[in-house]
Amino acid sequence: MTHDHDLVLRPTPAQITAALNPPPGRNGGDLVVETLAGLGATTVFGLPGQHALGMFDALRRSTLRYVGLRVENNAGFAADAYGRITGEAAPLLLSTGPGALTSLAALQEAAAASAPVLAISSQIPTAGLGGGRHGYLHELPDQSASFRGVVKSVHTVRSQSQIPSAIAAAWKSALTAPHGPVWVEIPQDVLLAETSLPVVTAMDATPDDLVPRPELTALAADLLSKAARPAIIAGGGVIRADASGKLKVLAEKLQAPVVTTFGGKGAFPWEHPLSMQSWLEDRHTTDFLEDADVLLVVGSGLGELSSNYHTFQPRGRVVQIEADLGKLESNHPAVGIHADARLALQALLETVERRTDASAPERVRDLLAKVAARIASQDLTLEQQVLASVRRALPADSPSFWDMTILAYWAWSAFDAQGPNTMHSAQGAGGLGYGFPAALGAATADPTRPVLAVSGDGGALYSIAELATAKQYDLPVTWLIIDDGGYGILREYMTDAFGRPTATELHRPDYVALAESFGVPGVRTTPETLEDDLRKALSTPGPSVVVLPALLRMFAPTHLG
Repeated sequence: MTHDHDLVLRPTPAQITAALNPPPGRNGGDLVVETLAGLGATTVFGLPGQHALGMFDALRRSTLRYVGLRVENNAGFAADAYGRITGEAAPLLLSTGPGALTSLAALQEAAAASAPVLAISSQIPTAGLGGGRHGYLHELPDQSASFRGVVKSVHTVRSQSQIPSAIAAAWKSALTAPHGPVWVEIPQDVLLAETSLPVVTAMDATPDDLVPRPELTALAADLLSKAARPAIIAGGGVIRADASGKLKVLAEKLQAPVVTTFGGKGAFPWEHPLSMQSWLEDRHTTDFLEDADVLLVVGSGLGELSSNYHTFQPRGRVVQIEADLGKLESNHPAVGIHADARLALQALLETVERRTDASAPERVRDLLAKVAARIASQDLTLEQQVLASVRRALPADSPSFWDMTILAYWAWSAFDAQGPNTMHSAQGAGGLGYGFPAALGAATADPTRPVLAVSGDGGALYSIAELATAKQYDLPVTWLIIDDGGYGILREYMTDAFGRPTATELHRPDYVALAESFGVPGVRTTPETLEDDLRKALSTPGPSVVVLPALLRMFAPTHLG
């Protein structure tokens, strides 16, 4: 009897000939780029460094497209966005020590947002591994230890024959739900040494399916079918699993109102009669969700931002579908289903009974009216005007990338993403500098549509160097910089808490002149002309900068009282 695991693919005569006669002039770096190409990669991001030169030399002998950014952290943000937009693992090539460590904040964001990034770093020569303190340039006692608490998996290579398998294992890890960043490190001497190994061809790194347990989905379906007031919280896991279509069908079948988390923006149609939109930082929404007798949470751990700063206390039964095992029931007791959102929603669709509930759309309308009345009472016309102008100027299918800035915090709650996987922000880890380099990564993935980046002036200074990248690769990214003279949200927080701000005010450059010095057109706009200026910039090929001097305020929080 022949078993599946006994089957071995036999090489063709051409493959045998190629294996016996590998081309000359290859090194360990060639094994890296050949493996990436064999896995299906087409584009890599990164920065060269002394220990990594073997990889970068090999790029010129490969078909891979290289996009080089000016700071490793920004290269990580670009790879993060490329992974979010394409669903593919985005290779990120880095050098040892400082180069590697500078990517940590970006990899933390990728981990928090489940973005598949395949980081490949060089290492000190093999003789220096193990913490012997030989004094090599860029030496760390244990470089991989700096990444173990951030990435999904760490893979250290010690010989050329290990390179293809290590990279394939990392690729599989990055794309197995929950998606996330992974780390591979290869010593300098292994990358530089000439190799006689055959050219790497197709690699098998098919990610594992994370299938729900049928007894749990049967229980969840029964609870939802019999619920009087079901509701759904849809998180970023719905987006990563490409499951928004199944979510919509399930919500309609159950007549269950849906609210999306900030990471799940676009997972459910904004104007749908059952859509509570994204007003999670609102006590009216919190009360509505607490009143649900069965609450289905899909692809969210109900963390700080998704639970109105942990003030949300559900009174009914909770069913939680989550691919990240560590997030399952981490904040609330639930029927915990460890599964990919798409597969779990499909199982529920096959088992739930259709409910009729004419009151559900009316209850949603009442909720949204209460939210609108609360915002209307706070004299925030400018903020709503600016956000509305951005929405009207941005084409419906164009992705947007938002830094940690006041307009982004408004957008989390009030911006209609107009589709899944179109609005992204750094709310996973909450670091500054995400918006513009991430937008460059998205434009690299799909240069046929304009991309919007939104930053404050504080966050913009983290990414200014990437104007050179935008110009070098002629990427269609429009960068909207809201200039309020400092770290605006921290200014608000400190004033509220201490009566006055400290360390929040910034001297900043003339952003329009600075953009133009890179050869990137810039314009200074006003709230009244923002829509036209943004629309013009987005419709013009190549990069552009739009600067809006404005002091925006946040709506009042509801979790403090």
